[in-house]
Amino acid sequence: MSVQTWTWILIGLTFALYFGIAIWARVGSTKDFYVAGGGVSPLANGLATAADWMSAASFISMAGLISFMGYDGSVYLMGWTGGYVLLALLLAPYLRKFGKFTVPDFIGDRYYSNTARTVAVICALLVSFTYVAGQMRGVGIVFSQFLQVDITLGVIIGMLVVAFFAFVGGMKGITYTQVAQYCVLIFAFMVPAFFISMQMTGNPLPQVAMGSKLDNGVYLLDHLDQLHTNLGFKEYTSGSKSTLDVFAITLALMLGTAGLPHVIVRFFTVPKVKDARKSAGLALLFIAILYTTAPAISVFSRTNLIDTVSEKKYTQMPEWFKNWENTGLIAWTDKNNDGKIQYRNGSAIEGKKPSFTEQRGIHGERLIANSAVTENELYVDRDIMVLANPEIAKLPNWVIALVAAGGLAAALSTAAGLLLVISTSISHDLIKKQINPNISDKKELLIARISILIAIVIAGLFGIYPPGFVAAIVALAFGLDAASFFPAIVLGIFDKRMNKQGAIWGMVVGISLMLFYMIRFKTGLFLIMDPRPSNEWWFGISPEGFGSIAMLVNIIISIVVSRCTSAPPEHIQELVEKIRIPNEADKPSDH
Repeated sequence: MSVQTWTWILIGLTFALYFGIAIWARVGSTKDFYVAGGGVSPLANGLATAADWMSAASFISMAGLISFMGYDGSVYLMGWTGGYVLLALLLAPYLRKFGKFTVPDFIGDRYYSNTARTVAVICALLVSFTYVAGQMRGVGIVFSQFLQVDITLGVIIGMLVVAFFAFVGGMKGITYTQVAQYCVLIFAFMVPAFFISMQMTGNPLPQVAMGSKLDNGVYLLDHLDQLHTNLGFKEYTSGSKSTLDVFAITLALMLGTAGLPHVIVRFFTVPKVKDARKSAGLALLFIAILYTTAPAISVFSRTNLIDTVSEKKYTQMPEWFKNWENTGLIAWTDKNNDGKIQYRNGSAIEGKKPSFTEQRGIHGERLIANSAVTENELYVDRDIMVLANPEIAKLPNWVIALVAAGGLAAALSTAAGLLLVISTSISHDLIKKQINPNISDKKELLIARISILIAIVIAGLFGIYPPGFVAAIVALAFGLDAASFFPAIVLGIFDKRMNKQGAIWGMVVGISLMLFYMIRFKTGLFLIMDPRPSNEWWFGISPEGFGSIAMLVNIIISIVVSRCTSAPPEHIQELVEKIRIPNEADKPSDH
């Protein structure tokens, strides 16, 4: 059967499973809708947390980033995995004992202020919409390529799927759907890794094969380094980022992970604090399976891409190359008219994004408008590396289709969790806690569902008009989270003297500074021109790492302001002391 037939079959089966779970887990109360009734087992919650956390950025984009960045891409591995450990050990048990299942709810009660709660709601919406933009782009990429539909239609299909099981099942439906989605995405990620690992090195374990020898006796990484230097790229195993920027990005990703609202809420779906700890450990194990494999996938895909396209005639390109050309995610222009693809260091295009003409060159190539003056003739979008990898390696059609199903599972699982955060922020933290405290359970649930529908439309627009490649968007979301939530949560748990004035000013200044830096160096909006070049970065730190600086500013302002204003009420200080004491930790919290 063809790739498209297999794709329709596998995606149809997985979507039928998701719909079935959503109908089975349909909810009728806000407690079920927000925290799945608090009755999820540690194993199921561990699987769901792993799926919720491993988004399209992890499945689709991270390996692609590493394949282009080489050693520098390790910041994403270190930051995201390290951040999860930080969340599980430093924050989750205390937040679980505090008994507030949303970050704005924790901040509003801990800082005894609806103003603080409102600021936290705004921050949660900014982080979640930035994050969900990456997921919808991933959905669009998969659908447009493998189902051969327009990218806009692909995003709309994804919107309808997510809206259905989030609208009907809430957190309960999302949780059990994410259990299924984890099984799909991890199977889809590992199967081609095993195939390609065996194909290239004779070793079926990709984590080991990455450091193994090829048939010619040369180590795979040495071979890739040689390919890179021959084409004018830096060695794959060498880094070019400054130590400060590497540290800043890693820290921003870690601290952003530790404060993610859609992951924190997962620790309230289990009955007890000890169950939250168990599910955190299990989730880390499930996450590690993918994250220890991603560097190997990066090496395999980069090697196969260079071996396939460099110095080869366009007319000799395999079918996968021309299929991906149709999506606009890979393109070639023959600058020297020799009919061969010259893949070199340097951008093949001018500006941030390629503009592909429908015109074909004399060799049939897809031309790139506004070609840059470098020798490089090939444009490759980083987000296609994992999805195209099985095709490049000539794996069976069912494996290629399986990767498509896995990519959709990763994107949709996280999108659903983020949409629930958006919905909860509006219906619970804004409406219930501030505007109308006497609202009935039924009306609150209705508002939550309406909020999901509005949020999915906005998220879909991000997928149709994507602001960048998946991991870059997600990295910025982590920076926003680190700049706003992390200091407020940590200081709220470990500093009795932290008051509402300090928390409010810290969050406002922190997220404003991060937003300004993102806009200035990613869009150039304040300068009415192109984004500012990297040599103008403050302290040499990239936008992906600037969340660390904004976080430090947040902490400094929070502490200084809190010490210059009145202390929190006595009952708040006693509450902070109580949540750090392990006694009665396993009491179910009152939601």
